[in-house]
Amino acid sequence: MIDLRSDTVTKPTEEMRRAAYEAEVGDDVYKEDVTVQKLEEVAADMLGKEDALFVTSGTQGNQIAVLSHCVAGNEVLLEADSHIFYYEGGAISAFAGVQPRTIKGIRGAMNPTEIEAAIRDEDIHVPETGLICIENTHNRAGGAIVPLENMRDIYTIAEQQQIPVHLDGARLFNAAVALNQPLHAFSAYSTTVQVCLSKGLGAPIGSIIAGDQAFIKKARKWRKRLGGGLRQVGMIAAPGLVALTSMVERLSEDHQNAQRLANGLKEITGLEVVNQVETNIVLVDVAKKGITSQQFIQLLAEQGIQAVSFGPSVVRFTTHYDVTSEQIDKALQIINKL
Repeated sequence: MIDLRSDTVTKPTEEMRRAAYEAEVGDDVYKEDVTVQKLEEVAADMLGKEDALFVTSGTQGNQIAVLSHCVAGNEVLLEADSHIFYYEGGAISAFAGVQPRTIKGIRGAMNPTEIEAAIRDEDIHVPETGLICIENTHNRAGGAIVPLENMRDIYTIAEQQQIPVHLDGARLFNAAVALNQPLHAFSAYSTTVQVCLSKGLGAPIGSIIAGDQAFIKKARKWRKRLGGGLRQVGMIAAPGLVALTSMVERLSEDHQNAQRLANGLKEITGLEVVNQVETNIVLVDVAKKGITSQQFIQLLAEQGIQAVSFGPSVVRFTTHYDVTSEQIDKALQIINKL
């Protein structure tokens, strides 16, 4: 099976498995687990933030950020197709009691002028703008990189209005590698940031949230409230540390394979690549084949290829380190015959 559904389907490397087995552990609720402490220190340094916190998932990290920044009744500005709005089960409303206000972006990037116009004035009839969220890379925009200039302009507006900015950087490493920029070049334009260890970096579990010490202190309390206070967490933090120190540079291979896949799909009659492929996601419209995305996925599955539906006629393919260039070529040969 050639699994192109997501970069979350990877299996941990042998180095990760060995690190988990050999990890020095302690009770992290008592702050006694030296392995998770090392992970948090390394992550904070890479992100250019004072402190960091290990959390169980990207969604949990995003929710902790919203809970830490906002109070019930606030409004959060975020892109209309962002993961926080689209894929997290309405959690910011269910948990934090905040109201999302969506702004349609172009390839995931919101217009700073529209952000500025959306910030609420002082008025008893309206909610206060409590937070602005940016997603980079942007999942539903096909792994698009939100430009640093766009992030800078939004962050400048937010600073002027004393509104925090949270960066959902689940795939921020992909953006950094694609642009050959350090990670902190992106996180510099955010108050807080979440990065995922279990997507392209291949760790089996976990994400990092980072910010200043006051934020992390508050975030640690919210993590406990959400049931995320873990004990001998070094067992799962150790693979995350391997991911940060050994798996970042190789993301360029995933990007090359995505380009390889996209170029091949463009040559197949009835298929249209509808995103500008910058990182590891390829979106393909199959409407001209006269079938739905679900029907196309079924045909793929029958031939040993897995992908996901991204709309009535759009299929998403995601490359990762468990898929080789040879498998990409094999997948293209199979798809060409469908």
